[in-house]
Amino acid sequence: MSKGIIQLCYRKIIDANSTKLWDKYVFDDTHQEFFMQAQLYHQEGKLKTYHEILEKNQQAEKLQFLVSTAAVGYIQQLNGIVPEITNAFGKLCLSFENFRFEIIQSHISDKQQHKIAIYFYSKPLLWIDTIANQLLVSHSTDLQEEHETDLIALQPLLNISSFKATSILN
Repeated sequence: MSKGIIQLCYRKIIDANSTKLWDKYVFDDTHQEFFMQAQLYHQEGKLKTYHEILEKNQQAEKLQFLVSTAAVGYIQQLNGIVPEITNAFGKLCLSFENFRFEIIQSHISDKQQHKIAIYFYSKPLLWIDTIANQLLVSHSTDLQEEHETDLIALQPLLNISSFKATSILN
């Protein structure tokens, strides 16, 4: 008997220490976009960090969206599969239907301070059980059919972002 329908969210953090090629491209392009877009919100050029700019101009919250445009093409390259989340066989297994972009911190001239997060929200999954530190899930949420399953390890930055009960929990 299943526990419910869940949606998982994986928060991928990208900064100057990221080593994967895809991460480096996203890092470079989002910093470049931040550098260009931030100029709209501080004409004097005295403010250097995202938080300083935001403190002086609440409209700078739009930088989240404006800078995210530099990452969209890279996110499309993932073909709807969340990076780094694998099943028990080590295969990427979690598809996503949307994402959210966040500037954690950034500096106009010091690229090493640039740090972003991309939140990947999975498609709905049938949560069947938890076995040790792994979620047993099915990508089909139809309760009337036999299910292919995946075991996905619970890990840092992976969260159950929504839950809908399908039966009375034990």
